[in-house]
Amino acid sequence: MFPNPPGLLRLEPYSEGLRERIWWGAASNDTAIWAAEQGMHLQSSTLKFDESGKPFHVQQAEQIRLYKEAWKKAGHGREPRVSVSRSIFALVTDQDRLYFGQQTKGTDSFGYIEADKRAVFGKSYAAEPDQLIAELAKDEAIQEADTVLLTIPNTLGVDYNAHVLSSILEHVAPGLGWR
Repeated sequence: MFPNPPGLLRLEPYSEGLRERIWWGAASNDTAIWAAEQGMHLQSSTLKFDESGKPFHVQQAEQIRLYKEAWKKAGHGREPRVSVSRSIFALVTDQDRLYFGQQTKGTDSFGYIEADKRAVFGKSYAAEPDQLIAELAKDEAIQEADTVLLTIPNTLGVDYNAHVLSSILEHVAPGLGWR
């Protein structure tokens, strides 16, 4: 056996730059701040703990701003990245309207994911492309984020989900300046 060198051993197998590629899914403002202090990117999904009773996108935007302030205060030498997740459906075919047309009046919902932890769940966006563009432009968290992750219903199959993504790319993304 060989003796260990002095100091802490590194994690194996080693991946150069791994620390700069780690994302943290924060459910609260405090865990978002913690992630920034640790130098991790922020991934915020379609729900978070309800910390103010405000709409989901407003609470999520506040969480992102707190994260960015903590990142700056920590003095990391690189830029932080932030992603938010959304369920977005452009209603461009009769099939789209059949599957998601009832969600056009979607709203946030509040509930409990733990016995004593109230959460806010973001609404699904489903509308004609022009209306989607207008609604998404008002989503404060999307404005604060670098990346939007689209959640899609895998149970509808590969072909239909390819259509869902293509519809967003073709009819919605250009109107919002997304690339």
